Amino acid sequence: MAKADFYETLGVARTADEKELKSAFRKLAMKYHPDKNPGDAAAEKKFKEINEAYETLKDPQKRAAYDRYGHAAFEQGGMGGGFGGGGGFGGGSFSDIFEDIFGEMMGGGRGRRSSNGRERGADLRYNMEITLEEAFEGKTAQIRVPTAITCDACTGTGAKPGTKPATCATCHGAGRVRATQGFFSVERTCPTCGGRGQTIADPCGKCHGAGRVTEERSLSVNIPAGIEDGTRIRLQGEGEAGLRGGPAGDLYIFLSVAPHPFFKRDGADLYCTVPVSMTTAALGGKFDVSTLDGTKSRVTVPEGTQAGKQFRLKGKGMPVLRSSQIGDLYIQIQIETPQKLTKRQRELLEEFERISSKENNPESSGFFSRMKDFFDTLSD
Repeated sequence: MAKADFYETLGVARTADEKELKSAFRKLAMKYHPDKNPGDAAAEKKFKEINEAYETLKDPQKRAAYDRYGHAAFEQGGMGGGFGGGGGFGGGSFSDIFEDIFGEMMGGGRGRRSSNGRERGADLRYNMEITLEEAFEGKTAQIRVPTAITCDACTGTGAKPGTKPATCATCHGAGRVRATQGFFSVERTCPTCGGRGQTIADPCGKCHGAGRVTEERSLSVNIPAGIEDGTRIRLQGEGEAGLRGGPAGDLYIFLSVAPHPFFKRDGADLYCTVPVSMTTAALGGKFDVSTLDGTKSRVTVPEGTQAGKQFRLKGKGMPVLRSSQIGDLYIQIQIETPQKLTKRQRELLEEFERISSKENNPESSGFFSRMKDFFDTLSD
């Protein structure tokens, strides 16, 4: 079966520039990546096809050969026989492409390689839930994180104590090798040292040459007052140690604030619904509300207060992160209808209903009058 055209595979025009090629490749690679399509053979095949297409078209020399000779330029016996059969990837070129695209994705499992060939450790994620009271006051939390740390036996070199890694004889420390044939030149990761530029003849017995070991670490995390749900705190250099002395990754603390039984939060403001009796709403009254700062505030309910009425307690909300400002607390009134009435209570309420006037219930009286007028107008 004939191979699909590389431009069609990436969904770009033959005149596409480098930026357009890279953008199309990123979108397709994210869509068909094996991690997102576990067990999907069709997606895996498509993933390989778009990589082969991009690897060819991103290189000006390969692209020029492809535009002139098509797939024949890279087949055995064709113009580019030195690249290997079927346009496949040599050595580490496949992984190098995805370091560029996925290397910065947190927790990707693969560290980014530094200029000296050492791999940066992976970033780590830690989920932490705190209470609203802790978000109000701030706190210093102690967490335990299992992670890879630098091996203390070999100090991260990966070599047995008393020995040192040797410069790779294949790439002479560069970490990459270049193959040239005609006007084609291909650079790939050194197959001998894996791009590190060094080889270890006698690996460390504790870390087995990795330069790091897994251990649970105790860390202190400062959570400032006013922190909001979903905030991310970065601890630089507290992620996994890099391979063979590479720089450490970062640790990201993802905070969530647990729901509170009484308060709901909106930014720096807090909201609380308080039920009051029908008589308190009608006659007026007072009640105390506990606030997050440990004090109590008195709320005065005026005579004739309606359901949904809000009272503002200034400065009783949440602190604004890294500022001296404080939000407000809003108390919303919910009027409770009496239940399980005694005979006498029912008699009194019935008597009250009989002697009530429109002035006692202006909202309900006005509503039904307006509704009647509206539908009378429609029927005319």
